[in-house]
Amino acid sequence: MSSFKNVWSEIKKHKRILVTTHHNPDADAACSALAMTLVLKKMGKITTLVDEDALPSWLDFLPGAKTFYKNADIKPPVFDLVIALDCGDRLRIGGVSKLINGQKLINIDHHISNDLFGDVNLVLLKSSSTCEILFDLFRSAKVKLTKDLAVLLYAGIMTDTGSFRYDNTTAKTHEIIVELMRFGLNPADLYQRLYVGIPSSDIKKFIDVIHSADLVLKNQVYCVMLPKKVVDSFSKGFDLKEKIFGFLRSVEGIEVVVILHEIASHLTRINLRSQNDFDVSQLASLFQGGGHRKAAGAKTDVGLEESKKKILAAIRRSL
Repeated sequence: MSSFKNVWSEIKKHKRILVTTHHNPDADAACSALAMTLVLKKMGKITTLVDEDALPSWLDFLPGAKTFYKNADIKPPVFDLVIALDCGDRLRIGGVSKLINGQKLINIDHHISNDLFGDVNLVLLKSSSTCEILFDLFRSAKVKLTKDLAVLLYAGIMTDTGSFRYDNTTAKTHEIIVELMRFGLNPADLYQRLYVGIPSSDIKKFIDVIHSADLVLKNQVYCVMLPKKVVDSFSKGFDLKEKIFGFLRSVEGIEVVVILHEIASHLTRINLRSQNDFDVSQLASLFQGGGHRKAAGAKTDVGLEESKKKILAAIRRSL
């Protein structure tokens, strides 16, 4: 395991840096990538942030959002160092991995499933989020925090701890938040932006999706199938999956919530959330995915119905 010193030493050796994170980025992934990009540019590094997917529109308000490029939309300049943030393995980088041809790679992450794929690995499993790791990394080099950095780090930490409700929230997490709050952040405004409500135009469709959820395996598992046309019918920027998880995880007795999202006829994205002691990161690893103990994801190269059979069979064995 590499120290903060090893990370900074590698960064100082290189001028042109590619920053990336996992495909389908969540707030911690996006915020950590944006924060790292902001710091590197202030250090005078030629830095490009590229992801397989575009920044979700509900995160467009984040500082530096316009520097977040989708891989298909940009040809990055020549670079000699890669920094991958919040990725459990190289596969999670997706198509961006095709741009990496022998350059040194720094891997910064907090997932228990991380396979240490970097030349330099800063993987701290006790950290609540990758943004929490970056707070310590920046402090170790006496990087001067700004309000923009504080917003990014706060947003990443808040969302990955479920607004400080999940068991990855520690005393240290709250101590970091105290430091970030000194920059005059508005928690109510950030919460509203990061946990946007359901648009009135989507209420009926959302109710229909919840009504379609299958309660299975002795009422311990909810499974929701989302055909592409259903997802596309919702308002742009509405985080449908998080709203489903937030609603169904609150049901008494639920151990696991599964969302199956149709990307194409033979490609399905699996999103998993758990309660109590069920480890969905191990479940996701069976499908070449990964994540946290209580939040993970993967993909299958089959359709919705076949994906449902496979994932429920795996859950049945685990339960």
